[in-house]
Amino acid sequence: MKTTERIFHSVFFEVLAVSLSILGLAIFTNHDITALSGTMIVIATISMVWNFIFNWMFDKFFTGEKKERTISLRIFHVVLFEVGLLFVTVPVMAYLLHVGLWDAFMMDISVTIFITIYAFTFNLVYDNMRLVFVKRVFNHHYE
Repeated sequence: MKTTERIFHSVFFEVLAVSLSILGLAIFTNHDITALSGTMIVIATISMVWNFIFNWMFDKFFTGEKKERTISLRIFHVVLFEVGLLFVTVPVMAYLLHVGLWDAFMMDISVTIFITIYAFTFNLVYDNMRLVFVKRVFNHHYE
């Protein structure tokens, strides 16, 4: 993937993820769309910053080729990332939506589970649609 496509992929992923998260929370909670929109934009921003910081720190402790990381290390990475993110985002969500920590945790964990499934599905669909599109447009295989 070239840089332009990586940027498109990331922006498309985030815009759709935030939009679907807002929709889901609007359906399952009593919160106003405006409050949910602002909250989810803040949470997505925190997530992107945490992603950068966490992965930088993780790579300092777990050196070596990333392609050689074991499944157990990858699971540890994901769990540690999500726990760290929840630690920061739950209080933020509680504050912005004027709810208790337990309610914020339940909303945040629901979004986390959704985003995990969404990320898997999004990338699977994107990769397959990309192959179809690139073959049609360029009439050959493209990286």
